[in-house]
Amino acid sequence: MNTNRRDFAVTSAGVLLGLAVGQRGQGGVHDLVVRRGTLFDGTGSAGVEGDIAIAGGRIVEISRTVRGRGRDELDARGLAVAPGFVDLHSHGDGGLQEDPRGESLIRQGITTIVVGQDGSSRAVSSAERRAPGGQPDTFAALFASIDGQRPAVNVASMIGLGTVRGRVVGNTDRPATPDELRTMVGMVESALAEGACGASSGLEYTPGAFASTEELIALCRPLAARGLPYATHMRNEDDRLLDSIDESIAVARGAGCPLQISHLKTQGPRNWSKLDAVFARVAAAARDGLDVMFDRYPYIAYATGLTNLFPVWSRDGGTDAFLARLAAPETADRIRTETLAKVDLIGGWENVHISSVRAAEDRAAEGKRLGSYARSISADPYELTVAMLGRNRGSVGMVGFAMSEENLERILSHPRGMVASDGGAFAIEGPTRTGSPHPRGLGTFPRVLGRYVRERRALTLEQAIHKMTALPASRIRLTDRGRLAPGHAADVVVFDPATVADRATFEAPFQYPDGIAAVVVNGVVALRDNHRAGGMTGQAVRAR
Repeated sequence: MNTNRRDFAVTSAGVLLGLAVGQRGQGGVHDLVVRRGTLFDGTGSAGVEGDIAIAGGRIVEISRTVRGRGRDELDARGLAVAPGFVDLHSHGDGGLQEDPRGESLIRQGITTIVVGQDGSSRAVSSAERRAPGGQPDTFAALFASIDGQRPAVNVASMIGLGTVRGRVVGNTDRPATPDELRTMVGMVESALAEGACGASSGLEYTPGAFASTEELIALCRPLAARGLPYATHMRNEDDRLLDSIDESIAVARGAGCPLQISHLKTQGPRNWSKLDAVFARVAAAARDGLDVMFDRYPYIAYATGLTNLFPVWSRDGGTDAFLARLAAPETADRIRTETLAKVDLIGGWENVHISSVRAAEDRAAEGKRLGSYARSISADPYELTVAMLGRNRGSVGMVGFAMSEENLERILSHPRGMVASDGGAFAIEGPTRTGSPHPRGLGTFPRVLGRYVRERRALTLEQAIHKMTALPASRIRLTDRGRLAPGHAADVVVFDPATVADRATFEAPFQYPDGIAAVVVNGVVALRDNHRAGGMTGQAVRAR
């Protein structure tokens, strides 16, 4: 039922007092009761009608009818009630630092984000090595900072193996020495001991791209004893996709740890037919005993830095070295040839959308397709790209349109697939309304529920909820989240299956979704009837 067509009732304890007489001795008084919703527990089971009682930030009772009253009550008649969504692959930590309200997260029903992705994390856990300014950048310090900030949502973090390599080896293309490798392994072990929920790699980015398979195996071995995953943005997601799948499996098998393939895709039309071979490799690895899964966002476009169109070798040594090679006679022609081949692979410059710039001179390019923008100012698109990268010191964001809708549905519905946004945290007003970001940061979870469950029927409602809740929570050993069960953390989302939908688009990304009626984080109502409520209730969460 559309929340715009019904009165979403929030009943105070005072109003309920007359109705609750005679029940206090049986059920007591709870902090919050969610009444008469269709409960989906997150396990993949069908929904059942019932109530949820919450006290002290925990679910204390689930039954057909909770007898005790609540100091606050949510009437969920006609609505689905599910565990708060767990975004297994998020970049929301940057936005939360600027604006802890996490509006785009809460309004999607997300209650926990997992950051430290694509090989990059905000901590490395080494007391001997200091972050700029002299502060120790341990995971313990990171989690303490999150708890002190009290963002809107819970935050878990992996350790980024690219960050580790950059701290120890630097941004150069060379093998780690034995001493450096021991130091890096120690950093991973320390991070996991402090609560990191896995390790991630970004093998299309520098310096992660310079790590060998053997180095990755060594860095991932500490994951095995804890059953935590190696999450990889693979070395290649287009022409060498199958080789990259093989390498990812080899790393996890060599380390003895679970494998999480991040944002699985077949990039470029000539590679769309490879999905059957990808699934076959995953199935074979699983038959051999490897715990392998993957995640995906519900869009056919990806987001990255514009520098990712350029060959990895050209980026060796950091920004200054990269910009110098773009201009050097001995390298410029080779870089141009390889870059144009990558642009051709994804379908041309019209499939490159500029999402963010730093230089005011290039602000007019934000939100535009690079091919069209270049024509509008009578510029060659490649030369314009090089000039923009120079003016912005390499910091230009892009969205690339290169994937298949059919493959997307197959990935989302696959038993080993789950939902993740790969997006940031934004708001329609305030410091995080910048650029023209990929709409996945504002619409991923409602888009799955609206487009791929209700409209296209690629998966059932209970399957989708499972892929958004219990499955990702269990993947990173958040043992008390992701399910509606007594004793679990009271992270809850209430939504209308008939109307839930994303509204953010590539042309107009700053729009919140429809159909999310209420969100509860750690037992406190954060959103109700499209209005933010309560304080900041998130916290750091650690793998157990």
